[in-house]
Amino acid sequence: MAQANEQRIALAGETDLDGFRTTARRLASDGVEPGQVSWQVASTAEGELFEPTAASMPSSDASAMRVPRFFAELCERVLLHRDPSRFGLMYRLLWRLMQVPALRDDPLDADRMQAEAMARSVRRDLHKMTAFVRFRPLAATAGDDGLGPLHVAWFEPQHHIVEAVAPFFARRFAQMRWAILTPERCVRWDGARLAFSAGAARHEAPPADAGEALWLTYYEHIFNPARLKLAMMQKEMPRRYWTNLPEAVLIQPLANAAALRGTQMIERGGSTLLRRRPLAAIASAISADRLDAAPMQADGSFASLEALANGAGRCRDCPIGALATQAVPGEGPIGARLMLVGEQPGDQEDLHGRPFVGPAGALLDRAIAQLGWRREHLYLTNAVKHFKFELRGKRRIHKTAAQREAAACLQWLEREIEIVRPGALVALGATAARALLGREVGVLRERGCWHVRDDGLRVLVTLHPSALLRMPDAQRDAAWSDWLADLALASADAAPGSTAL
Repeated sequence: MAQANEQRIALAGETDLDGFRTTARRLASDGVEPGQVSWQVASTAEGELFEPTAASMPSSDASAMRVPRFFAELCERVLLHRDPSRFGLMYRLLWRLMQVPALRDDPLDADRMQAEAMARSVRRDLHKMTAFVRFRPLAATAGDDGLGPLHVAWFEPQHHIVEAVAPFFARRFAQMRWAILTPERCVRWDGARLAFSAGAARHEAPPADAGEALWLTYYEHIFNPARLKLAMMQKEMPRRYWTNLPEAVLIQPLANAAALRGTQMIERGGSTLLRRRPLAAIASAISADRLDAAPMQADGSFASLEALANGAGRCRDCPIGALATQAVPGEGPIGARLMLVGEQPGDQEDLHGRPFVGPAGALLDRAIAQLGWRREHLYLTNAVKHFKFELRGKRRIHKTAAQREAAACLQWLEREIEIVRPGALVALGATAARALLGREVGVLRERGCWHVRDDGLRVLVTLHPSALLRMPDAQRDAAWSDWLADLALASADAAPGSTAL
C-alpha cells in the first residue's frame, strides 16, 4: 500500500542516468526522503531512449548540489544493473551523503558496499560482452549497398549494458557493418552511427557458417591438455556464456580427453630445440666435413676463407659463439683493394650468414652506390664473428661485444686479413678501430683520418652506419654528408677495376 506522500517517479528507460540524476537532485533539494519515493521505469520498446519526463524536471536550485566524485562514477555503473531496487539504493545513498558528509569517507557503509558489489558485477558483464561476442556474416542480398555483408551476433547480457558497450564495438569494428541482438535491446552500426532498437529472439540470429568450422578446427588444434584448469576456465568463462560460443561444443569433449592426451604427450618425450638455420648455415656445416682434408697450411695458418669460416664457427673462446645461430664470415674477393670492417653481425646477418644485409647494411649499400663503388670489388667483414644480443620478449636486441670478447675474436680477423691481403682497411666504428689498430680509438675525434698499422696497412676510421640510424631525424642529413666525406677518402682504393684477382 502506497504511503500518503509517496512520489512515483517514472524514468524513461532502464539506463536513464540523466533522468535519475536530475530527478534525484530535485528530490534531495526539496527534502524528499528516500522512503517517500517510488522509482519506476517506463517501457522503452517504442520511442527514443532517455526521453525526458515531467518528473525529471529540476527545481531552480537543484543544479547547485555537489556530490562526491565516487558517487557520480558509481551511478554510471550501478544504474546498468538488473536489480530493480538500484534506483532506490542510489537515491538513499545520495540522501545520506547529503545529511552525513562524513559518510563519503566510510567505504564500509552497507549501502555503499552493496552499490560497489553491483558496480563490479556490471563491469564484469561489460568485459564478458567484449570478450564473448561472436559475429556471423549474413549472405549479401540483391539490394546490397556495396558496404559488405552485415555481421550479426547474439548475446545475452546479465545487465542493461548494451548502450554502454556499443561504442567499444563501433571503435573496434569501425569498417564493418554489424548488429548485436540481445533479448531486451539491440544495436546496429552502419559504418557511421549507432542505432538502438527493441530486443530480438534467438532464432533471428544467423546460423553457423564455414568460417566457424575453420575456427573450431583451429581451436581444437591449439588446445593444450597439459595446461587445462577447468575451474579457472569456468571462472573466467562461466557456463552461462557457453551457449553463445561456437567453441563451447568442444570444451567438454576436449576436457574429458585431456588426461589421456596429457599422458600421450609425456610418453612421446620432449622435442629437440632447433635453431633457425638458413641455407647459408647449412652449406657452411656441410663444408665443415672437408676440414680434415687440408684445413691448415704447414705453418698452422688457414689455407682458405672457407676453412677460416668453419674454424670461426666452431670457436668457443668467448660465450657469444654458443648463443648465436652461426658465425658470419666475411664476404668478397681475395685480393680486394679495400676491406671494410664493422663491429659484429646483427640479427639479419646472424640468420642469413652474410655480413651487412640488415638495416645498417642497406645504409652502407646506399653509400657505396652514391660513391660509385661496387660491392663485389670490396671485402666486407666484422671484427666479431658472432651476434651478441639480449632477448626482449621475442626480439633479439643488439648488444655491444665486451672488450675481452672482441679480443678473443681478433685472431679470426687477423687471419682473414692475411688471406685476403687488402690494400687498405676502413674501420667502421670503435670496436673495429680498436681491433685493427690495437689501441683505444676515439672515433669522433679521429674519424676521417688515415692511420698506419704495424704491418704497414693503412686504416681509415669513421662511424659505423648503425650510428647514423640511431641519430635524430634533424641531425641525420648532416651526419650522412659527413660520413660520405669520410668514406670518399678511400675512393682511390675502391675504384672499379682496381681489384687484384
